[in-house]
Amino acid sequence: MPMIELHNRQFEPYLPEALIQEKIKELAAQLDQDYAGKKPLFIAILNGSFMFASDLFKYLSIEAEICFIKLASYKGTKSSGQVITAIGLDTDINERHVVILEDIIDTGKTMNEFLPQLYNQQPASLKVAILLHKPEATKFEVPIDYCCFSIPNKFVLGYGLDFDGYGRNIKEIYQLVGEE
Repeated sequence: MPMIELHNRQFEPYLPEALIQEKIKELAAQLDQDYAGKKPLFIAILNGSFMFASDLFKYLSIEAEICFIKLASYKGTKSSGQVITAIGLDTDINERHVVILEDIIDTGKTMNEFLPQLYNQQPASLKVAILLHKPEATKFEVPIDYCCFSIPNKFVLGYGLDFDGYGRNIKEIYQLVGEE
């Protein structure tokens, strides 16, 4: 994996595609076991989780549904501090087993604001499955039930994660060079 440049910033290879796929397969196997016979509803958070959700769904063997909601809190390489909902949830989750699919949790603000809205709809269960977690950046307590990778508090892109709209189509995950 060579270094890449995006918006005049350098990014170095961090997580190769094969390792990402291996972890997602492991997660799918765990979800197959945990949700056997429960027909869960997966709610994927756009835009960042689209690749994660797509690949995970390919590996699941249980009966399941998926829907998408758009929440946003990033501008450039920093969290804006405000959660913006662009596309709302239009599926009834009352008495459903629900699994949130999120690309990354860093401060936890987005999930901290979104989860109470879901709990108010009285799902049978509500779990959070994420690709990446930045424990050092976490400021809000968020229940993380499934996590593929814990990573340092550095800006990453690729595999659905972007830098001002670009880089989502990269199959691997790259880390910003020189960020402190």
